Amino acid sequence: MDFDTFMHSRIARQRYWARSFVGWEHFHQATPNGCHTALATLEAHGKVHCLITQNVDGLHQAAGSQHVIDLHGRLDRVRCMGCEQRYPRHSLQAALKRHNPSWAHINATIAPDGDADLDGVDFARFFVPDCPACRGILKPDVVYFGEPVPRMRVEQGMAAVQQCDAVLVVGSSLMVFSGYRFVRAAAELNRPIAAINMGHTRADALLSLKVEQPCDNALNNLLRQLNYSVSTPSR
Repeated sequence: MDFDTFMHSRIARQRYWARSFVGWEHFHQATPNGCHTALATLEAHGKVHCLITQNVDGLHQAAGSQHVIDLHGRLDRVRCMGCEQRYPRHSLQAALKRHNPSWAHINATIAPDGDADLDGVDFARFFVPDCPACRGILKPDVVYFGEPVPRMRVEQGMAAVQQCDAVLVVGSSLMVFSGYRFVRAAAELNRPIAAINMGHTRADALLSLKVEQPCDNALNNLLRQLNYSVSTPSR
C-alpha cells in the first residue's frame, strides 16, 4: 500500500480494512516456524544479541526472541494518524465486526500478507471507524511505501551494529534499503557478514560467508552442531 494513497483516498482505506478484516482471523493465528524458533534458541544461548526484522507479524517474539527491532512496525497494532494513539488490532477488529456484520461470513483466498483477495466487492459499503479519541484516520502501525522508517528504530539498529561482533542475514535479498543500510554499516565497520539465502542478495560483495540453503534447514543444522535443543513456543 502506498502511504499517500492510503491517507488521501477514503475508498483505498475502505478496501484495505475490508481485506484486512476478512483475512485477520487467519493471519493472527499464524505460529512461528523452525527459523523463528532457531533464532530464539540462539538468542537464549547468547549467540544472538539483537534481531532486526523487516517482517510485521510478531512471530519472532512469539517464538521467544526478546531483543527485536520491528523495523517496519507491527500489524497487531493500529496507529491514529492524528493524535498518535496506538490501539491493539483486535479491538479494531471487534469494531469492524460490529459495523460490518455481513462481512464476517465472507470466504476468500488469503494473500501472503494476511489480507483477503476480494474481487468484485463494493468496498464503498464497508464502514471504517475513526480514532475514538480524536476522530483521526486509523492506519496499521506498519511502514508503507513512501513512508520513512521511524528514526528511533534506525538509530536502535545502528547502535546494535556498532556493538556487534558480526552480522548474520537470514532469508533476505536486502533489496529494500531499510534493511540493507545495516549491512552496509557493518561492512564499513569491518564486521564479518554472513548470509543464509537462496539466490542473489544486494550484499553479496560484502559477505564473508554465504549459505544457499533454506533458512530453517541451515539454522537447525547449526543448532544440532552446537547441541542446542529447541523448545516449542506458545503464543
